[in-house]
Amino acid sequence: MKPLAERDGYRRFKLAVFALLVVNTIVYTVQGTPGEALDSIAWYTLLLLFELETAHAQRLSTRRAVTAVHAVRLAAAAAILVAAAGYLYERAWLDAMNAWLWIVLVVLLEIEVRYVQPVTRHRVRFVAATTVVYSGLAMVALAWAWRGEWFDAYDALLWLAAFATIEMNLLRARAPSARATSGGT
Repeated sequence: MKPLAERDGYRRFKLAVFALLVVNTIVYTVQGTPGEALDSIAWYTLLLLFELETAHAQRLSTRRAVTAVHAVRLAAAAAILVAAAGYLYERAWLDAMNAWLWIVLVVLLEIEVRYVQPVTRHRVRFVAATTVVYSGLAMVALAWAWRGEWFDAYDALLWLAAFATIEMNLLRARAPSARATSGGT
């Protein structure tokens, strides 16, 4: 049986989530505040870069491609920080909490992608930290639903699903090395 990340249904699910996020990004760009538009575009850019690095790393075979990805990531990260600071300035506390939890999650993902051996050595702690952040993000989505802010709740759930696919990419990438370490069992 194929691993989940290689199944056609999973690929269609991922494509659907990414497509729905494009629609949401358009909605935030057209109907939201400039800060929401910046936030949404920057996060979607970052999501695509994570997808590229975790599921299609072979396409980053040249130094030039890697440098371009890093430059775009830096610009997206700067935009995300500006938007997150804007939420604090506007006293939009739920948006701010959501933004900063996502920033923490991205830092954890960056560590997971770049420092595989230390993460493997401290797997339990790393999984616990990631679980706390994902739980916080789920609570923010529930808070939006409770407040009747359905589009924000729906968008938050889509983002959770999208980043779960990135986690699946990381698990898939680690699986061959884990099998090799355990002697192929």
